[in-house]
Amino acid sequence: MPAKSNELKIEDKLWEACDKLRGSMDQSTYRNVVLGLIFLKYVSDTFEERHAELVATEYPEDAEDRDAYAEKNIFWLPENARWSVIAAAAKTPDVGTIIDSAMTSIENENDSIKGVLPKNYASDDLSKERLGEVIDLFTDVQVGDEESRKNDVLGRVYEFFLRKFATNGDGEFYTPRSIVRTLVDMIQPFSGKIYDPCCGSGGMFVQSEEFVSEHQGNILDLSVYGQEWNPTTWRLAKMNLAIHGIDNNLGPRNANTLLDDQHCGERFDFALANPPFNFKDWGADKVIDDARWKWGMPGNSNANYAWIEHILSKLAPDGKAGIVLANGALSTSVKDELAIRKALLEDHKVDAIVAMPSQMFYSVSIPVAVWIFDMNQASVGERDRTGETLFIDAREMGSMTDRTHREFSRDDVDKIAGTYHAYTGTSGEKYDDIPGFCRSAKLEEIERNDYVLTPGRYVGLVEEEQMNAEDFDAEIKKISSELQNQFEDSDVLQKKILNVLRGLNSGN
Repeated sequence: MPAKSNELKIEDKLWEACDKLRGSMDQSTYRNVVLGLIFLKYVSDTFEERHAELVATEYPEDAEDRDAYAEKNIFWLPENARWSVIAAAAKTPDVGTIIDSAMTSIENENDSIKGVLPKNYASDDLSKERLGEVIDLFTDVQVGDEESRKNDVLGRVYEFFLRKFATNGDGEFYTPRSIVRTLVDMIQPFSGKIYDPCCGSGGMFVQSEEFVSEHQGNILDLSVYGQEWNPTTWRLAKMNLAIHGIDNNLGPRNANTLLDDQHCGERFDFALANPPFNFKDWGADKVIDDARWKWGMPGNSNANYAWIEHILSKLAPDGKAGIVLANGALSTSVKDELAIRKALLEDHKVDAIVAMPSQMFYSVSIPVAVWIFDMNQASVGERDRTGETLFIDAREMGSMTDRTHREFSRDDVDKIAGTYHAYTGTSGEKYDDIPGFCRSAKLEEIERNDYVLTPGRYVGLVEEEQMNAEDFDAEIKKISSELQNQFEDSDVLQKKILNVLRGLNSGN
């Protein structure tokens, strides 16, 4: 048997090195330092490759022409911001100051990330010796050249680090990839305007871009809009989208979406969201007369239905949304929440509900469901589903990737999304109810169930495979044999107990 290799993946190597920086820094500061370095290495790699191409041409002077980079969607980097300069300073005490200066120079040259990049590398809390070691390791890793982009080295590294931060308890900004992929594959945002009102690190947008690319579409046909409350996470999203080359409008600043809409008046073709679960005291009294509450005023004790109504208010007349919500939203009997759920159903907006497995998230264990909303269930090119809702019970799907986390495989996502598209009549496949997995229910039935939307209530139980006569006889014989053995074991045990009791009595 071959010896087990001790070689780490590049992601593990980078994490191991970066983790040495932790020191006395708090988690969010450390996170930004690490992800800022990844950003800097990526934009440097892409710039240096383009720079070398231009130097080798008939007109090498074009290597300092900003337009030659802009036409390839590559950040222009002044000389002091290039990785070669930073690498040369790795073992000097000034390395932190040099990185801060590089970040400032990049922002000054590229308006889309102005005020976004971390600039705390000169901090006394950050060991310059450790920082230099990490820079040396990054110098040997290509994340932005053509070959690396083809293999999505950056995407792998960036997502790995986000996931690691989530595992370490700072994952409020990270929605697991297989949940995002399920949402994206169900609503299929090929072109138009896409919106995420609580965009975290921008993962919904990145995977939407991947979806479009996989289906031979053009990411330029998709316009990205978002908003994020946490200022650190808002900056992180801007960095993430910048390094993936995704043009975006995340508002002029971080802001509370429910109380300060940065995209007022905009309408979107698609929305994807994973709002904060069961957010309390969200400020309902400040927006009582808001036009968003078309289906009822959400209470202040829980923001779940405020998020739903906000998102639906932003959709175009034929728009679709996929939202992840805590399971309590499916069946809550709180007066205002039940009234809104009833109104949404009677207005034919709830197109599908998917019960998700447990242990999908890195930072919380709360069970969740995916809600798919369709503003027009009778769209051209789709089957008229007015008055129907599809229920999918995916709680037993997926597999454990480690002791605490579960993920969907590609086949799992395809099964869920394929079922939904068969139901909408857009896949060319025939839809059939499958006991224990999926069922299309009429509004009248949902009404009889007090408007509860828990999929298990509708899909029923998995059908047991019917046995033929021979199998039945064999099973009966097997059960009889096992039962006989258990009776015999019981007789032996009874005799032993009686003997022990007799011994105790004789001792008295």
